Amino acid sequence: MNDSAAPQTVDLEALYQGSSVADVLASLDNELVGLVPVKTRIREVAALLLVEKARRAVGLQAEPPSLHMCFTGNPGTGKTTVAQRIATILHQLGYIRRNHVVSVTRDDLVGQYIGHTAPKTKEVLKKAMGGVLFIDEAYYLYRPENERDYGQEAIEILLQVMEDRRDDLVVVLAGYKDRMDTFFRSNPGMASRVAHHIDFPDYSADELLCIANIMLEKMHYALSVDGQGAMRDYIERRMQQPRFSNARSIRNALDRARLRQANRLFAGRATPVAVEALQTITEDDVRASRVFTQVRPA
Repeated sequence: MNDSAAPQTVDLEALYQGSSVADVLASLDNELVGLVPVKTRIREVAALLLVEKARRAVGLQAEPPSLHMCFTGNPGTGKTTVAQRIATILHQLGYIRRNHVVSVTRDDLVGQYIGHTAPKTKEVLKKAMGGVLFIDEAYYLYRPENERDYGQEAIEILLQVMEDRRDDLVVVLAGYKDRMDTFFRSNPGMASRVAHHIDFPDYSADELLCIANIMLEKMHYALSVDGQGAMRDYIERRMQQPRFSNARSIRNALDRARLRQANRLFAGRATPVAVEALQTITEDDVRASRVFTQVRPA
């Protein structure tokens, strides 16, 4: 570009502040515990898109960057939540028309008989167009052991749209890392279309306790002093047991603790209940969980 009339500088800070992306990134830090490598990668993607926006503003045209992504990690590590934040960033920067996420699984895309899959997949794509399509446990689309399975048809439709409409749709594939690796090896066309791979680490016990307190605060509850210690003990025990799902398991545990608190308060309903009591989860409410009666692994 040799146009002498073109701007010679670009104010990236003004572009950053004017896009509201700063607010979205701040909310990631304030609302999502841990996930440091995830947040770092999101900032990198945001920086890429801001610079691309600046380049376009001064006439430096290039192919739009590929924004299809793969999120890998165990359940309850924030993949769906981060997909929603990604959609907001992309919308703020003008890379998608609508700030929305359509979340689906195999059942939403794959039919049970001949001629059923294409309409289902195309309908989902129609709903997601202009935004983000989040496909959880995407590897279930590919079932080579079943010759009559129609998942491959859905994959082929997705591949075509991911290439031809990549300026109007961002696809995020999610699931366990080892299974997603196998999925990509079996579907090289899909692997070549996904530019950003983000791994979501498991939370530590301290991070999960922080998440528990944030969840309770949003519901206008709080753990008592002894309840804090009991919840920390609960988390350490639960992490060692089968089917542990990080923040999802913590949310379920808090729901059960609220149930026990409500029954405890209702049992003493003849006496007026203080507002503080309505808001407090005690040690007994937590330790009544069967997690404390199960033998911990050696």
